[in-house]
Amino acid sequence: MPFEEISHTADWSIRVWADDLRGLLAESAQGMWMLTGTEQAEGPRVSREISLEAYDAESLLVVFLEELLYLSEFEKIVFDGFSDLVIEGEKISGIMEGSALRSMEKEIKAVTFHNLAIHESERGLEVEIVFDV
Repeated sequence: MPFEEISHTADWSIRVWADDLRGLLAESAQGMWMLTGTEQAEGPRVSREISLEAYDAESLLVVFLEELLYLSEFEKIVFDGFSDLVIEGEKISGIMEGSALRSMEKEIKAVTFHNLAIHESERGLEVEIVFDV
């Protein structure tokens, strides 16, 4: 798995790595769903167009994950397919795929900017994300 949980005092955090920014966003989403114990329902897949913009890569990551949390909470859809997403500068657009939410064991209130910095490492791009729970 290209992510690992990091012990933190009051919040949850994960370290994520991938070859590029699109992969980093996709793996961050997978890590977030793992932390919450999210299960998807059986049934047809859902496609959704997305277009988000931010002022830098870190902000784009936060906006992207917050959008996924919003959709899971209010529309009860968990998006986990991101192969058609395109990132140009600080904008992400394209089609996401997912399915209905069956259950979520734990809730994340927010994705934070606490110590958030995407950097290059020997594993590719890497970031630590702290979630407010």
